[in-house]
Amino acid sequence: MFLEKRDNTSFDLMEISSKQIQKRLKKINTFRDAMKIAAYYPIGSEVMTQNIIQEMLSKNKEVFLPKVIGADIEFRKITEFADLEIGSFDILEPKPECVLGKNFDVMLVPTVGISEKGVRLGYGHGYYDRFLAKNKITTISLVLEKQIVKNIPKSEHDVLIDWIVTEDRVLEVSKIR
Repeated sequence: MFLEKRDNTSFDLMEISSKQIQKRLKKINTFRDAMKIAAYYPIGSEVMTQNIIQEMLSKNKEVFLPKVIGADIEFRKITEFADLEIGSFDILEPKPECVLGKNFDVMLVPTVGISEKGVRLGYGHGYYDRFLAKNKITTISLVLEKQIVKNIPKSEHDVLIDWIVTEDRVLEVSKIR
């Protein structure tokens, strides 16, 4: 249901919304001041993160993207989009020679649906929840307003998101829990 809702967004509207989200993202001091950022390359109808990644690289920030390794993900540093190749699930991932990263200041987390309490619905593989359970990082979900729902049941392994950024607003979830 969530994916269907998001997938029904036209490319033009997604492009406009992604630009608004990028603008709002910069209002978060934690993100603006971050030097080591874990992000993701978008798939399907996800918020377009390419411009955000490009802007971070142009500001000499260290950018790390996920690479699936068995049941887990690790984050590897990229310096340009040419550092990416098709990996697991046909998603662009950093090439094996890219440097492994850790101790990130902030992480952009891919999200299918989210509640205002920060309970995130991902793609069901648990990669991010497992990674975040072992690494304390400020998390930000970039979503369309229509991906925010009243209630998503939280399971014990779900890691709550700290910030939600949409085309309309910035929510500091960790403050309203």
